Amino acid sequence: MKTTFLLSLLFPLMLFAQVPDHPDSFYVMFYNAENFFDIEDNPLKNDDAFTPTGSNRWTYKRMIHKRNQLLKVFFSLGGWNPPPLIGLAEIENEKVLSLLCYQSQLKKFNYHYVYYESPDSRGINVALLYCKDQVEILESTPIPIRFPFDTLSKNRDILYVKTLLYEEDTLHLFINHWTSRYGGYAPTMIKREYYAQVLRNQVDSLLAYNPESAILIMGDFNDYPTDRSIQEVLNAGKIDDSTATLVNLMLKYSALSNVGTHKSGEFWGCLDQMILSRTFFDPQSKLQVDYNSNNIYDAPFLLIPDEKNGGFKNFRTYEGMKYKGGFSDHLPIFVKMERKKSVNNPVFE
Repeated sequence: MKTTFLLSLLFPLMLFAQVPDHPDSFYVMFYNAENFFDIEDNPLKNDDAFTPTGSNRWTYKRMIHKRNQLLKVFFSLGGWNPPPLIGLAEIENEKVLSLLCYQSQLKKFNYHYVYYESPDSRGINVALLYCKDQVEILESTPIPIRFPFDTLSKNRDILYVKTLLYEEDTLHLFINHWTSRYGGYAPTMIKREYYAQVLRNQVDSLLAYNPESAILIMGDFNDYPTDRSIQEVLNAGKIDDSTATLVNLMLKYSALSNVGTHKSGEFWGCLDQMILSRTFFDPQSKLQVDYNSNNIYDAPFLLIPDEKNGGFKNFRTYEGMKYKGGFSDHLPIFVKMERKKSVNNPVFE
C-alpha cells in the first residue's frame, strides 16, 4: 500500500525527468503481463473469459487497473525513467498496447511498440515497447513456429527486432513465449525444443554474419535454464562454460529453490530468462554486462504471503476465478547494460 501511494506521488515528477542523450548505462526488461486483454470479444480467439460478461468479469475498470499496475512496475524498476526497451508477453492486441504507450504516463516519454498478431488460439502475443528518443527500430519481423509433427497447432511467434540505441549501439532482440506445460511436461517438451531449434538457427545466422553481434534473447520459455531445450538445443550455459555459444544469466539461480520468477507449489524457478551472446562479456566490447548482477525484480509490492506453502508468492490479477487486482503470476526480469564510451569499436551489426 505504501509503495502504491508513493508511486502515485512520484508519477507527476517522473514526467519531468530527463534522460541523458547518451547514458553510461541502461536497463532492458522483460515481463509476462499475465493476460492483458481488452474487454471486447474476438470471435476468432478464445478470449470469452476476459469480457464483462465472461467468467472473469473483465471490465473496463479492471483493464485500466491492470495497465496502471504494469506502469508501476516499469517506473519503479527504472527509477526516474522506465527502461528504454521492455519486452512483454501475454498481450492480446494493439488496443492494450495503445493504452500503455499512448494513453498513459509513457506518452510523455515518447514510447511506441512493435507488435505482430500471431495465430495463438487464445490471442496472447509478445511485444516490444521502446522509447523512441533513445531507440531506433532498424528491422522487425515475426518468426512463425509451425510444428511438422502437429500441423493443426496454432503457436505464438518469436518476435525479432533489430535496434539502434543512442545512435551508436546495434542490439538484436528476440522476444519469446514458448508453448506452455499444460498437458504435462513430457508431451509438450518436443514443442519447446522445436522453438529452441528455430531460435538457434536465427542466432547462428547472425553470428555467422558477425561473430561480435550483440544478441539478447528474453522471454517466458516455460522451461527452466537446465532443461534440454535451453542448455542443449539453444546451447545457452554459464559464462565459464566454453562449450556454450550463449550465456544464460538465470543459470546462477538454478540451485536456489527460494529464488525465481515463477512459483510452483513451494518451489521457485526461472521460466523467464535473459540469454546473451558472448560479446557482452568481452572487455573490449562497447556494451558490457555483469554476469553476477541480479536479474530478477522482486519488489515487495509484487509479492504476497503464501499461506499454503510458506514464504511469498506472486501477487496475481486472479487466483483461480477470484479477482485479486495484483500484477502477474511472474516476476519481471531485467539486465543492466553498461556502455563503454572509451572503446573505439564500430557499431555492432
